[in-house]
Amino acid sequence: MTELRDVPRWAVVTTFVLSLLGLGISTYLTYAHFAGTQVLACSDKGVVNCALVTTSAQSRFLGIPVAILGLGQYIVMSALNSPWGWRRPERWLHVGRFVLAFVGFAFILWLICAEFLIIKHICLWCTAVHVVTVLLLLVLTRVSPVQLGWASSPE
Repeated sequence: MTELRDVPRWAVVTTFVLSLLGLGISTYLTYAHFAGTQVLACSDKGVVNCALVTTSAQSRFLGIPVAILGLGQYIVMSALNSPWGWRRPERWLHVGRFVLAFVGFAFILWLICAEFLIIKHICLWCTAVHVVTVLLLLVLTRVSPVQLGWASSPE
């Protein structure tokens, strides 16, 4: 097993900020799920209709509200992407961070398809979480393979 390599400081800061942003948006969407869609600061007319998207059949996965799944994802990612999480020596945590980013990305691909093809409306708050998830995956794709010894440094 190869030793973990250091990651650039910019990656630690960026992933932590993105994770906290995802956590904030996911918390808001979870709150809106339980408080009712009237608290959503979003249009409810036209193609952008957060209330319609967040109350659709696709807003649940295996009976669990997608907002809660997103909240869980970003609670874990915030811990893993914290400066303390990056310093942990356990290899499985770093592999888990990378795998969880891919799982989150795969899930948002389904959600994006559901918004466009099934619901035919989009939610701006959901889109914000999708963007954060993609950006997080992009950063991790850049640094995790090198950190884990799966690829050589691009320098």
